[in-house]
Amino acid sequence: MKQPTMLSTFAGCGGMDRGFEDAGFKTIWANDLHPDAVRTFEANFGPGIIHQGDITELDPFEDPSIPGADLITGGFPCQDFSNVWKQPGLDGERGNLYKNFRDFIAAKKPAAFVGENVKGLLTANGGNAIKTIVEDLESISPGYLVKPRLYNFAEYGVPQFRERVLIVGVRKDKGFNFRHPKPTHGPRGEIDYMTSGEALKNVDLATFNNELPEHNAKIRRMLEAIPPGKNYTVIPKDSPLYVKGLISHVYRRLDPEKPSPTIIAGGGGGTWGYHYKEPRALTNRERARLQSFRDDFIFMGNRAEVRRQIGNAVPPKGVEALAFRLMELFNGQYQRVDLEPEIERLRSMTISERLFEADSEAD
Repeated sequence: MKQPTMLSTFAGCGGMDRGFEDAGFKTIWANDLHPDAVRTFEANFGPGIIHQGDITELDPFEDPSIPGADLITGGFPCQDFSNVWKQPGLDGERGNLYKNFRDFIAAKKPAAFVGENVKGLLTANGGNAIKTIVEDLESISPGYLVKPRLYNFAEYGVPQFRERVLIVGVRKDKGFNFRHPKPTHGPRGEIDYMTSGEALKNVDLATFNNELPEHNAKIRRMLEAIPPGKNYTVIPKDSPLYVKGLISHVYRRLDPEKPSPTIIAGGGGGTWGYHYKEPRALTNRERARLQSFRDDFIFMGNRAEVRRQIGNAVPPKGVEALAFRLMELFNGQYQRVDLEPEIERLRSMTISERLFEADSEAD
């Protein structure tokens, strides 16, 4: 079997690529805007694959340097869809960057594509953002079967509760009636969740991106007053250690018996994520472990930049099951069907109905 190839748009440091390559795919071209993320990608996938620059200035229809591929992936920017922000959605400055992902699909007509975004995409613009995006992707010639689903990556072996929308499309002439893979971990799977305590075992032996943070005495005392799994809210308001917070991320310590809360890309004021045993923030290598990156995946840049890359990344382990499911399309191990009736059936449903069905029918 010929190894299926990938184009990776909005590649970041390469989390999606790592997961798909571990399942047998090969990234042959990638793009990202951020120089340090590009350096990280090159350090882990080799030179000559990723191209640094603004994707809005690329023309996948006319640029001969952009090859065709079997699969196109894209974690188009999520800030305008995030629940943490004001959620301007498609009206925001970055909300329409999904159109560049769409243009790559329209130009190269891959057998399949995978888009990734935050949970907030489902409610942005009163639910019209996800509806518009799905309809746009379905309309690309020669027609695609498009199935969005909300994933919790903890259910797929990632030691972190992290909900993300994955939008999978399969070209209708392939006759592959894609279904999202069922959970493998947690109550709906056959394996217990991977916990943060398990993920961080022997992390002190890791060499790269593992510098310990420094804290003043007050921060250390405050963290010592917060039990594992709790946050700033356990500190009494009349305590000299009390801090004000607006979100649960603030001074939240890991629970070693559970997956980590969502690793975020930025923010100050106690949002770094904190060790369950030691009174300190997590190292970047610990964050990378909670994102399911192996220790040989090296991140380039200063600490804040590496934190941003890790927090923005797709957890490699989280997309492995999906990648193996899509591999069936390329190894021919499926029964071809006429997808037109299925496409029409899905178009008659609301997005909420489609999401519910995708989750309940995952097999």
